[in-house]
Amino acid sequence: MLRRRAHAALVVATAAVVVALSGCATPGADYPRTESTALAQPQQTALGRTAAARAAAHPGVSGFKLLPSGADGFALRAQLADAAERTLDVQYFTFANDDSGYLLMDAILRAAKRGVRVRLLLDDIDTSRFDAQLAAFDAHPGVEVRLYNPFPNRSMRALDFMSDFARVNRRMHNKSFTADNQAAIVGGRNVGNEYYGAGEGVEFTDLDIIAIGPIVRDVSDAFDLYWNSASAYPVASIVAPAPADARAKLEATFAATRADPDATVYLQALRESPEVRALLAEKLPFEWVEARLVRDEPRKTLDTTDDRSLLLLASLLPAIGEPQTSFDLVSPYFVPGERGTEVLTSLAKRGVRVRILTNSLAATDVGPVHAGYAKRREELLRAGVRLYEFKPAAAPLPTQSKKGIAGSRAGSLHAKTFAIDGRRIFVGSFNFDPRSARLNTEMGVVIESRTLAGRLVERLDKDLPAIAWEVRLRDDGALEWIDHGPAGEVRYSEEPASTAMRRAWIRGMSLLPIDWLL
Repeated sequence: MLRRRAHAALVVATAAVVVALSGCATPGADYPRTESTALAQPQQTALGRTAAARAAAHPGVSGFKLLPSGADGFALRAQLADAAERTLDVQYFTFANDDSGYLLMDAILRAAKRGVRVRLLLDDIDTSRFDAQLAAFDAHPGVEVRLYNPFPNRSMRALDFMSDFARVNRRMHNKSFTADNQAAIVGGRNVGNEYYGAGEGVEFTDLDIIAIGPIVRDVSDAFDLYWNSASAYPVASIVAPAPADARAKLEATFAATRADPDATVYLQALRESPEVRALLAEKLPFEWVEARLVRDEPRKTLDTTDDRSLLLLASLLPAIGEPQTSFDLVSPYFVPGERGTEVLTSLAKRGVRVRILTNSLAATDVGPVHAGYAKRREELLRAGVRLYEFKPAAAPLPTQSKKGIAGSRAGSLHAKTFAIDGRRIFVGSFNFDPRSARLNTEMGVVIESRTLAGRLVERLDKDLPAIAWEVRLRDDGALEWIDHGPAGEVRYSEEPASTAMRRAWIRGMSLLPIDWLL
């Protein structure tokens, strides 16, 4: 499924031929590009003055608020767009042409019409169905759209995977939304209905943070680095020019989306969100603590030398330190590989409590990733690592209370977060897998907060029995899945809510040497 994971639909079909067919393509390389940077004096805007006043009471630290609710995550993005006076910098892996995508793009365009400079940087993995709308959006004088690591073949991208695999297999997975260089949202959510509890279908359980204070300048610096990088191309160099009536059609789409009965109900629920009311009243509670932004260098996308200094891991590992008592990891795509398994098992063997929450086979949207994880389960369990697999109809992420906008829906875990010793927490786009480590670019924030880290630990303590199956080793060495339900334990000898055919497919996938792609 290309929209969610760059490799998912093509891993099996193309892995055998890509090396032989790999080449080099530089689409739009000669197209003129103008460098630009974040707002230099953000305190001159109303948002800047408000943030500066609050930060003045907490010198040297930044303010953070966790956003476990998808509805709040969307609403606060829209409110930041409405509040912006000078700049909006928006960076995402995917930006869907669905209700939430159109509603957020409408809010961003309203800002541009007020004179706000909008920079929209999107990875090009799933924009082909959105080309005409992006061209129309880019045609507004206040908006500039750039595509990261683009595909020359707009309608047959499989050809680019086969002819230029080494390049197009590396994607920009970063996610940030920054207004006036004074408030930023960073985390795991892309833009699409499944991330915000809108529409029908699967709902992703995810986690963002909204931040003010010095950390926002670091987020803006990271955006500038990617925006001005060699892999970011003006959309006009990649897609056909927008027709004369394109903007009118795009605005008609926005109007139709706002008028849609389902969207109307959703928008009303957002307006009633206590988080939005608190933001509008300048009373949104923040935790004021030290923090550090960690990110990959955009040069990682074009690097052929495996230069480790370009990697987020080079700054993440020193920032988080070595766990002493506990390591609580939430990662939807968990592929520890040989080295990661060694690290986690060594922690458990020396007495560190290691708990991992990842997607079950029934909940995952990327089967090959589950195969990469499944073959490591026994070794992890033997060392004392505790494994939990998210149920497809689970309650929201630990740290969240049920909001109920969309009713009962199938669920899949998408949050990327972990807590170290109950005193330090990471929130960002980084999955515990080789793709995040070596191929995609990632970013996130390491926050020094017993309150926020403790909240994750406490919610895991309380909610894991309800939201996940616990995986254990039986006395005979076989795996079992335990459902800790209100009526008592129910044990399964096969992966729950899965078919024999799918389990056989996963076992076959686990034998293939494709972990480096996952």
